[in-house]
Amino acid sequence: MSLTLTSAGESHGPALVAIVTGLPAGLVLERAAIDADLARRQQGYGRSPRQKLEQDEVEVLAGLRHGRTLGTPLALVVRNRDHVNWVWGMSPWPPEGEPEGKGTKPVTLPRPGHADLAGAQKFGLADARDALERASARQTAVAVAAGAVGKARLAEIGVAVAGRFVSLEL
Repeated sequence: MSLTLTSAGESHGPALVAIVTGLPAGLVLERAAIDADLARRQQGYGRSPRQKLEQDEVEVLAGLRHGRTLGTPLALVVRNRDHVNWVWGMSPWPPEGEPEGKGTKPVTLPRPGHADLAGAQKFGLADARDALERASARQTAVAVAAGAVGKARLAEIGVAVAGRFVSLEL
């Protein structure tokens, strides 16, 4: 049975969501193992202090009971603690009142090396923020959480997953 991951959410929105389908019933998941992978993700390199800002933790909305999968879609959530500063700028509905906080001005200059320009062109967006919110490194948080679930499934069939950094001299 193959696993499928569907994700939703914006980088500066209230949360990122992952739906994992194809899991068998009875797979044991440990919150600490998923949270450990989320913490490891934040040790990477980046220009933004955002990685230090977030203290990512997984939350499960569906598909898990008492640490065991139910065989139904597993819904994982990683909340954005910084969203409090983006409430007006990332409001899903037309915001009321005067603009306040972050994200109040349109982004008209795409970031080099990101998918901002391609997304803005593909969807005909005047404000690149609508594309860059899905083209952000923050999006990897729920992919890492879902990956930890995949690692648990692989461990169940005797496959261990490991990673390391190797420096090559050229």
